[in-house]
Amino acid sequence: MKLLLDTCAFLWFLADSPSLSPTVRGEILDPANEVWLSAVSVWEISRKYAQGGIQLPAHPSSLIPAVRHNSGIASLPFTEADAFTAEKLPLFHKDPFDRMLIAQALMGGLAIVTSDRAFQPYPVRLVW
Repeated sequence: MKLLLDTCAFLWFLADSPSLSPTVRGEILDPANEVWLSAVSVWEISRKYAQGGIQLPAHPSSLIPAVRHNSGIASLPFTEADAFTAEKLPLFHKDPFDRMLIAQALMGGLAIVTSDRAFQPYPVRLVW
């Protein structure tokens, strides 16, 4: 399965939070799955960290690559085609970061790992 981690799912994964179910954690760590973290989520995490909205055990610029590397999570760039797709989406979900993730999932045939119900109106597979 090809999985795209929502920003919260990635943060819960790195914090070993009980908010992330053992089933979802298992899917993320399953070597049979392709697991991706979008540059969009990296930007969102970095922005929230810089503004003091989240605390992390290390700066995102060192923490995120280390967690990705140690967990086999690949980096997914945000492309021009993704941007055009995001702009065409109906406004069911107003969060621009999430809309960009939805566009990437649509473009790449990825399932989104998220508990956010606002993703449900879109034609993407959700894993939770």
